[in-house]
Amino acid sequence: MASHRSEFIHTVVERGYLHQCTDLDALDALAADGVIAAYIGFDCTAPSLHAGSLVSIMLLRILQRSGHKPIVLMGGGTSRVGDPSGKDEARKLLSAADIAANMAGIKHVFARFLTFGEGPGDAVMVDNSDWLEGLNYIEFLRDYGPHFSINRMLALDSVKSRLDREQPLSFLEFNYMILQSYDFLELARRHGCRLQMGGSDQWGNIVGGVELGRRLDGRALYGLTTPLLESASGAKMGKTAEGAVWLNGDMLSPYDYWQYWRNTEDADVGRFLRLFTDLGLPEIERLEALEGVELNEAKKALANAATILCHGAEAAQAAAKTARKTFEEGVIAEDLPTVEVPRADLEGGIPAFELLLKAGLAASRAEARRLIKGGGARVNDQRVASEKDLVTLDQKTGDGVIKLSAGRKRHALVRPV
Repeated sequence: MASHRSEFIHTVVERGYLHQCTDLDALDALAADGVIAAYIGFDCTAPSLHAGSLVSIMLLRILQRSGHKPIVLMGGGTSRVGDPSGKDEARKLLSAADIAANMAGIKHVFARFLTFGEGPGDAVMVDNSDWLEGLNYIEFLRDYGPHFSINRMLALDSVKSRLDREQPLSFLEFNYMILQSYDFLELARRHGCRLQMGGSDQWGNIVGGVELGRRLDGRALYGLTTPLLESASGAKMGKTAEGAVWLNGDMLSPYDYWQYWRNTEDADVGRFLRLFTDLGLPEIERLEALEGVELNEAKKALANAATILCHGAEAAQAAAKTARKTFEEGVIAEDLPTVEVPRADLEGGIPAFELLLKAGLAASRAEARRLIKGGGARVNDQRVASEKDLVTLDQKTGDGVIKLSAGRKRHALVRPV
């Protein structure tokens, strides 16, 4: 491995974050000689970010831990356009109220990973609506339009792949890359930002900002991207069969978050320990060398470390304790996700598929029925034989609850009230 002068670039390369960089040697020298400000943008398309955003969040964390200044850019303006990257169709247009609500939902997660303040290395959060919403269209076209080549824009992967699949690309979406380039220029002017980072699908947009800064202001700006992250089996990061792995505790419980990491595929354990935890490399190398049943200890270490970062040490300890009781001691743990159901409803009996849906163990009635037909649904560890089976108050255990299971690893409690 080539040596690097700066702690930041050394760590980025060593832990597997680097995919492309516009000029790695120059960026390394810049980071070695002083504090640099760098940003990543997050559009407000949902009330929470999911685990697919964690590589970016962790990259900002590494930047700060290396002595540099992270800028978290909220896409209050760009969320009104929608990034076409990696999409087969246009994103649903969101209202200003939707965007504001989503922004409020995703903001707080960054405080778990970054330290915000007024110091030179403290993180700051800004909103691109501050400059995008006041643009004069004609002036913007005259000042910035000449610096973008349609030929080059059509060749970008985010555009070309959509056109190759004969999927429509609106003029609205086509503008997104120009707005993102302009964001970089504004952050350079307002905050001295020298580096934009993001996923590999953002490369074309990032390079556009680097070039815009050079052409208009003579600024030396840099771009760095992370690899597209998939599991060893090809699953997209942050997605499961049950839905997104949300970072907000009100959308996915800390216990379910812990379980997501505990269920990491064997081949991914070392890579995920490097990307998603603060554990040192010697400890990671020890853990990833474990084999057979012992590898489960590495998965638990991953789950604990990842959950501590996102939800805190107390939540991680509670999740680990719940998992240990449920899977290793065979008892019903009180900290399992719980749904309260009126006692009167249970006296008459509720179809098992309805309870699976209520408890969040299935995303739809159809999915709950498929789970039952496939033999994966259980009530108090007894297989549900038919989708017509009812769950009644008589099935309440000595703990005063009814245990529901979807497969061997996902459980919830029904508490009569």
